[in-house]
Amino acid sequence: FFSFFHHDITTTMKFAIAIIALVGCAEAWSGASKSRVASPVASSTAKQAIAIPLEQAPTVEEDDIAWVANLDYEGFHKEVNDLGKKLLQETGEADVEHLHKILKWRDISAAVGIATMWMTPNPLTVAALSTWTYASWTMVAHHTCHGGYNRVDAGKFNSRGFALGNVVKRVQDWCDWMAPEAWNVEHNRLHHYHLGEDKDPDLVQRNLEFLRDSKVPMYQKYATVLALMPIWKWAYYAPNTYKELQIQKFKRNEIDLPKDFEPTKAATVSHILLPKDAAERATQQVVKPMDFFANVLGPFLFSRFILLPLPLLAVPGVGQSLFFHAIINLVLADLLTNLHGFITIVTNHCGDDIYTFDDQVKPKSGSFYVRQIVGSANYKTGDDVTDFAHGWLNYQIEHHVWPDLSMLQYQRGAPQLKAICEKYGVPYVQESVWTRLFKTIDVMVGNSSMKRFPTELEPATDKAGKTGVTWKSTNGAIDE
Repeated sequence: FFSFFHHDITTTMKFAIAIIALVGCAEAWSGASKSRVASPVASSTAKQAIAIPLEQAPTVEEDDIAWVANLDYEGFHKEVNDLGKKLLQETGEADVEHLHKILKWRDISAAVGIATMWMTPNPLTVAALSTWTYASWTMVAHHTCHGGYNRVDAGKFNSRGFALGNVVKRVQDWCDWMAPEAWNVEHNRLHHYHLGEDKDPDLVQRNLEFLRDSKVPMYQKYATVLALMPIWKWAYYAPNTYKELQIQKFKRNEIDLPKDFEPTKAATVSHILLPKDAAERATQQVVKPMDFFANVLGPFLFSRFILLPLPLLAVPGVGQSLFFHAIINLVLADLLTNLHGFITIVTNHCGDDIYTFDDQVKPKSGSFYVRQIVGSANYKTGDDVTDFAHGWLNYQIEHHVWPDLSMLQYQRGAPQLKAICEKYGVPYVQESVWTRLFKTIDVMVGNSSMKRFPTELEPATDKAGKTGVTWKSTNGAIDE
């Protein structure tokens, strides 16, 4: 593993500079830094949260218990729920126009990248191709697959059919390393409605236990994280999302999972190709290598890295050289977009100030809303340039509270939700993406750990009970 990445780390770091410039400039554009955590406000009633300034809190445990135990869950739920309904009702033509604006920016990036990919590998081409892939996933597919544009006439940008059905639709609408059907199950269902729980397939602290518990020197742990950053989508996310889809198929067809299979253990390419123990061999039975490579990785690998640059071979005399240049640019762009995605996606729900939970609660309950807020972190927000650079992942708190809103409504709703959190004393974490990155890496290597939420203090009526969470669709709207 280390031998494979030894030669690529230098190249990866060079292109990391491009992402640093992109997001850094966007943060500078957004102006003064916003508050890290919403300041609790004292209440005059017993139901309201007790304000304990962070710098005066005697211990973290006492502070946590204080605001949770005294939180007016009923009042908080009503205000958050009412705001969500209001934002949904205000979704209209302006949201469609805003979507088309983002699509235009995405398409310009694609045009620049494709038009120049024949050139000697260069930062402009690589950045443009990377932005094309990044925007297609984080902004277009993400909000479309959640149903953010289902209530308006946005053409094909509707969760019921977008990138689904066959490989042609996938290539036309959204082609990436992950299969859209698999991502809808893993992300829209499991991650959103089990955030921070053991059933959350994206729980970083649990998924990185092998590294956290490792006895290797700390510099090797950091090197491992660095090596994972430019390849995480195809090495981890694609097989893990497909694993969750396969588990659903096993259950739907009433087929028993393999004896030694561990459902919550992350699946990786190495587990599928080179299983080392009984659990990984069982994973290989659930995620069959040939099916995985044909149905998940294959369409993106073939369409992006072979079919797209193939016409260049027809150029007389220099076709092979141009094709080779294009391949290099495309590979470097993929490393860069993986790096960009890692920085803005993996860091959304990790850090020593983010909570984990040991049971389930009902969707849209007061406890559910609280968990989505204290189990997530925002970055700097406020304008399209900043938000585009962050892939709209800087509104992660709002997105988890209301998964099926449009990008424009997240911009409008964020300051209002933050004000509600301040009123009720619910921590609202908002920091620079770079601060969140460092906090995430600290958890990954075992330098820090996430906080355990005192779930025993939540209202009993909010608990999901033995039936757990159920849904009819995969777009993240629990009512459908």
